[in-house]
Amino acid sequence: MVVRTWNLFNGNTSPPGRRSYLREMVELVTADRPAVVCLQEVPAWALEQVGGWAGMRGIGDRARRPLLPLAGRRVTALHSGLFRSGLAGQGNAVLVPADATVREHKTITLNTNPFCEEEARKLGLDAKLTRWWQRERRICQVVKIELPNRRRLLVANVHATSYGRDPRLADSELRRATNFVDRQSEVEEVVIFAGDFNVTREQSRTIRALLEAPPESRWSEAGPQIDHVLVRGAETSAVRVWPDDERRYGGKLLSDHAPVEVELKVDVATPTQPS
Repeated sequence: MVVRTWNLFNGNTSPPGRRSYLREMVELVTADRPAVVCLQEVPAWALEQVGGWAGMRGIGDRARRPLLPLAGRRVTALHSGLFRSGLAGQGNAVLVPADATVREHKTITLNTNPFCEEEARKLGLDAKLTRWWQRERRICQVVKIELPNRRRLLVANVHATSYGRDPRLADSELRRATNFVDRQSEVEEVVIFAGDFNVTREQSRTIRALLEAPPESRWSEAGPQIDHVLVRGAETSAVRVWPDDERRYGGKLLSDHAPVEVELKVDVATPTQPS
């Protein structure tokens, strides 16, 4: 039962080129029928289409509004690497099996103005950086699903703020997201917390706290860089990062991130008793 995350870089290659490979990316990352895929930097216009491309059920939420709602996609297509999400907007999407039941779907904004201003005072940020932090909306999706065998999963998909000179911004958002996930989770659920956290384990007090929690509430290991799949309530394999050759298409390296995945060591075939 594979759970995977990938920042799609709005369909761009590394280094960015003119053409978008968005659909090819979605088809590639779902070709082996994973159980759950969390996607970030999905162009706003594609949020309702990624599920169909994957042959899965897609739940998308917009984070950044398109500056040109009607023409943004066409203008971006002129040079995908140049315009990226500036005109077309972007968001997050969770892909789950087509036969899964979506029990609940919620979204929280991680960098609301009141939150950023309160955190800025604690962190000693100046007004300019605080305004910058508030500018691009960042979200955490929470999607609760039930598989045909009645196994229940809570999937949280995060794309935190990127500010390399001060990882405390992303870490503050992660703390807000984990608190939100904890409030939503139920005892019988396997909880998956995945996405582009924009901080490494070493940079993040929040990630370290999750990994050092008591055994009954401890999460699985973090990824080696800034993309992570953390799991609570089930055993997992070691974290696997795709090598570059697995994400090449026509000689192009897809995205500036590699997919990251773990395998859940749970039985998804044998029906369980209803709770």
